[in-house]
Amino acid sequence: MKVFIDGKFYDQAKAKISVFDHGLLYGDGVFEGIRAYNGRVFKLDEHIERLFCSAKAILLTIPLSHAEVCEAVVATCRKNKLHDGYIRLLVTRGVGTLGLDPRRCRQASVIVIAGTIQLYPKEYYEQGLTIVTVPTTRNLHNAVNPAIKSLNYLNNILAKIEANNAGCEEAIMLNADGYVAECTGDNLFLVKRGKLFTPPLSAGALYGITRGTVIELAQAAGLGVSEEDLTRYDVFNADECFLTGTGAELVPVVKVDGRVIGGGQPGPVTHSLVKAYHTLTHASGTPIHG
Repeated sequence: MKVFIDGKFYDQAKAKISVFDHGLLYGDGVFEGIRAYNGRVFKLDEHIERLFCSAKAILLTIPLSHAEVCEAVVATCRKNKLHDGYIRLLVTRGVGTLGLDPRRCRQASVIVIAGTIQLYPKEYYEQGLTIVTVPTTRNLHNAVNPAIKSLNYLNNILAKIEANNAGCEEAIMLNADGYVAECTGDNLFLVKRGKLFTPPLSAGALYGITRGTVIELAQAAGLGVSEEDLTRYDVFNADECFLTGTGAELVPVVKVDGRVIGGGQPGPVTHSLVKAYHTLTHASGTPIHG
């Protein structure tokens, strides 16, 4: 594997950053997870736009233009002969001192890793996930805003640990008001009486690229979509539930906190959206090879 670091490619074993990089010392940086399908990078412009928005929110200057970052992503995929896979794009604050002050960091570093990922085993997509609600609360907007896709994911990791301790792969995180925000790495959708519901971004949900894509696909299929505050009660009494994310794509949920969702198996709306999503991902995107 060849890894892109600040304009050069390195073998995986030699791809290194300084121990004084503030991305390592303090989680000071931003990232994107991007997918490639059928020789194309899916929703590349949208991911790079979100990267720059996250960077702006933390006053991090990316030393490349939007177009240059896109080219770095495509070039890394091409260098690794990637046809289908997963790309991790990171921008760290760069090398600084042991102090917090980001002004001591001379220049940000841009890193692109192109490989593969499989978040969930195949049977979870066929049979559905069992998940729980965890006590760790989603970050407040006036703390580390959940809209910032930062390298500091400790809030999500703590919730993930609680999910693992409960014997689950994923968990629902509530916000400080007790409403559903999102899961540790995925956005959440409910289906009730043929209509789609998902927490609003103001609840603490990430501005998910897959989330937005699914909303568009649902609307194109004539499904009503509502973004509104949801409680655990709404989740328990949904006809269907599924999660969305770049790595996870669309994965159904069949049990939450011991309550069976709908008929206890992936429902028809979920199946139809999964099919539509797969059709879209394999037919669109930025070409990698020529």
